[in-house]
Amino acid sequence: MKILILGSGGREHTFAWKVAQSKKCTKLFVAPGNAGTAQLAENVDLKLSDFESIKNFVIKQEIEMLIVGPEDPLVEGITDFFAEDPKLRSVKLIGPSKGGALLEGSKERAKEFMAMHNIPTAAYESFTVESLDAGKKFLESLNPPYVLKADGLAAGKGVLILENLDEAKAELESMLSDKKFGKASAKVVIEEFLDGIELSVFVLTDGKNYKILPTAKDYKRIGEGDTGLNTGGMGAISPVPFADNELMNKIEERIVKPTVNGLQEEEIDYKGFIFIGLIRVGDEPFVIEYNVRMGDPETEVVLPRIKSDLVELLEKVSEGKLNEAKLEIDEQAATTVMLVSGGYPEAYGKGKEINGFDDVKDSIIFHAGTKKEGEKIVTNGGRVIAITSFGTDYKEALKKSYQNAEKLHFDKMYYRKDLGFDLS
Repeated sequence: MKILILGSGGREHTFAWKVAQSKKCTKLFVAPGNAGTAQLAENVDLKLSDFESIKNFVIKQEIEMLIVGPEDPLVEGITDFFAEDPKLRSVKLIGPSKGGALLEGSKERAKEFMAMHNIPTAAYESFTVESLDAGKKFLESLNPPYVLKADGLAAGKGVLILENLDEAKAELESMLSDKKFGKASAKVVIEEFLDGIELSVFVLTDGKNYKILPTAKDYKRIGEGDTGLNTGGMGAISPVPFADNELMNKIEERIVKPTVNGLQEEEIDYKGFIFIGLIRVGDEPFVIEYNVRMGDPETEVVLPRIKSDLVELLEKVSEGKLNEAKLEIDEQAATTVMLVSGGYPEAYGKGKEINGFDDVKDSIIFHAGTKKEGEKIVTNGGRVIAITSFGTDYKEALKKSYQNAEKLHFDKMYYRKDLGFDLS
């Protein structure tokens, strides 16, 4: 089977690494890919928003399966584009329809879906520039901290958590009136703050059947002790030590089942991954958000723990027969440590040569922001390399990742040395 993966980050390199292991994969392409995917597949220079070019490539190369990595093409409707074209309908596309992708594309829609299907989440209201004054009054009714979320996609930067009421009002005005996050903040969801510890649960579904994948916990803040600015993720751990059977039963019964049932009831075409961002408050799980694809860097610890053939699983998803598939999980823990460019998540340089790959032992290197320049591999993004390791527990796995992080070098390289600090 010829397979195309869309995307260029650590998530897509991990997908390529896993897909390449399948006997069912005869030829693998990644668009646009990175220096890591180039070692496993053929990189293709395609823009993810250019559906016509993707269509032409798929037809020319006789692609049979398309795995969509990032959220943007899904929210823009690539699944519907394929479904409506007679030449593309036979392609097994992994990713929800535009209607399904709205669960990530609109915070308001996600909240309405949760309310409709009795899925536990924080109380909320949404506001536009016309209802700015009402938004400020709503803030006054809440206790700090105040949570403001841009309704649309804002590349992971559209959520603000503020302690000061006046600052929250000013930021609300900035988001709505000054378009702080562009179109994404034309509408803003304000919700009550939930105090607890976060985790992510990943679900693979064909729209009616589902499999719960390994849990993971990622670390978003740039600074140690979860301080500083939010990033795309500085590392991840799987499984989550506190996600015991009791908590997972609650998550499945109160959140996963109602979510999948809700998709069916609303007749939403959904074949792909659901990333459920959760918070445990006391012993109770609440949904913070939905994403309609795998997370990054959580993919770098979740997929390596799946022992089953991923292509076989995804085939069953596309056929609506996921209930027939067997999901086998590695009992070992996996951790990933993200090496980032100096200055990230603000301004950072690119084109820094990366050295030390051959010295890494007992870990898997997943490329994120990298590219080839002649014989060199250089930095090409904020998050550059993810180092994934296995261990009997997350501490052992982290130790290996950190040992190998010291063997890689590029100018102004930075990584957090305290992952898992909140788990022991």
